[in-house]
Amino acid sequence: MVWENGYSQVIDGPTRGDALLDVCLVRSESSVTSSGIVQGVSDHLAMILEVEWEDTCTEPQVERVVPVYKKTDVSRFQTFFRDKFVVWAGNGSNVEEMWNNLKNIVYESIKRFVPHKTLRKIRTPNITTRRLKD
Repeated sequence: MVWENGYSQVIDGPTRGDALLDVCLVRSESSVTSSGIVQGVSDHLAMILEVEWEDTCTEPQVERVVPVYKKTDVSRFQTFFRDKFVVWAGNGSNVEEMWNNLKNIVYESIKRFVPHKTLRKIRTPNITTRRLKD
């Protein structure tokens, strides 16, 4: 889901022991010129990213539909997921097929039981006044 939404993982190693969930996601991997791990505080390591900034650091806003997870019909979501899990668990001959089946169940659940709303473009207010212009 992370990659499908345009994010990339740029740090390859853990930052504390054998931790598996160390994640550093960026939206435009091409802007990262290098990344690495250096000694941090105590037994923690620190992530370092070298980023090449462009003149504009914003993406143009577009109107889009997004899920409103806090309004999810949790009981129906759970029931649907449990029913589909039985089918999913017995379906698929390899890990890739099983992963795709699970993703499809999650996407279908979100589509059915999570309300969505449209995020509209935000108009940027004019921050200059007549007095500042003079």
